[in-house]
Amino acid sequence: MSESWNKRTQAVHGGIRRSQYNEVSEAIFLTQGFVYENAEQAEARFIETGPDEFIYARYGNPTVSMFEQRVAMLEGAEDAFATASGMAAVNGALVSMLKAGDHIVSAKALFGSCLYIVENILTRFGVEVTFVDGTDLEQWKAAIRPDTKAVFFESMSNPTLEVIDITAVALLAHEVGALVVVDNVFSTPVFSRAIAQGADVVIYSATKHIDGQGRALGGVIIGTKDFIRGTVEPYLKHTGGALSPFNAWVMLKGLETMALRVNAQAESAQKIAEALEGHPALARTLYPGLKTHAQNALVQEQLGGKGGTVLSLDIKGGKEAAFAFLNALTIPVISNNLGDAKSIATHPATTTHQRLSEDQREELGITPGLIRLSVGLEDAGDLLADIERALATSQA
Repeated sequence: MSESWNKRTQAVHGGIRRSQYNEVSEAIFLTQGFVYENAEQAEARFIETGPDEFIYARYGNPTVSMFEQRVAMLEGAEDAFATASGMAAVNGALVSMLKAGDHIVSAKALFGSCLYIVENILTRFGVEVTFVDGTDLEQWKAAIRPDTKAVFFESMSNPTLEVIDITAVALLAHEVGALVVVDNVFSTPVFSRAIAQGADVVIYSATKHIDGQGRALGGVIIGTKDFIRGTVEPYLKHTGGALSPFNAWVMLKGLETMALRVNAQAESAQKIAEALEGHPALARTLYPGLKTHAQNALVQEQLGGKGGTVLSLDIKGGKEAAFAFLNALTIPVISNNLGDAKSIATHPATTTHQRLSEDQREELGITPGLIRLSVGLEDAGDLLADIERALATSQA
């Protein structure tokens, strides 16, 4: 029956496992290990662990398992493995499946830490990487080879908000048997149907919209049971990237309100983007929900017309004007997270993407004046008034 529930119902009830006390709110099993009734049971569990059996918190935990099952259900996937952070999920998904001599194709527009894993860590261990413009299907077609093991991209890029056609890229990748690995943070579990659209592996930083209230780090890798338990779990349980039970409980509580928060944030982001488009202080207003966005037609098909919770503003006057804008804001806070209940403003060129060379940032459209604005749950009118006032200050 749970498979037929709407996402909002799944996000509240999915994966529930209750103790003998039949608690309403999910229990936190804050333990690093588990006791066996006898030595024979311990031996048997290390040979084969059943669905309701646990060995060690690094391998699995009842609270963490609830989170994994709930997220997998939301995404329409068979299984999931929760990790200590979003980057632990990116690293775990890619490193667990690749070895020296393998080839992957990646979109070049990536979050700075994702780019570091692909460009520095994977290549250091002998993986060959080909970078492409993720929005150009001809580049994907030219780069994918018969021996390509995987393709990797952000379904909506950070911070320039390019939207990649999951279905089209998946068709190309699957022709050669390559796995499609999608970092889906900006698209959110609320708006995305990445698995149905062809993704084999979906990654979320649960720190973002799943928690959504700035409390805890977490990540999750979602895919088939064979991939999660046969490839990901052996790597992560031995390398230690497991999610803590307390953080898993925080994420479970976040999932209960995620759809309400994300829909409200996206509605405000749309209003703000529409109001700011063409503003004299802005060289560009980037938001996938705008009709002028290069991939807006794809947004209608892939995300149900929802542009997400983040917009980017390219302020005229470069870094000096961008800093003046940031320093004049009174509602959004200056930080480097996103998907939070509080609106957050970020200057990518000097923070999240500062390790990129100037040429790389220019190629990706990360200009000195670019501000990434994660829209929170504040009143949209209050936010817009504050942004417009700060924009006026930036040009003074």
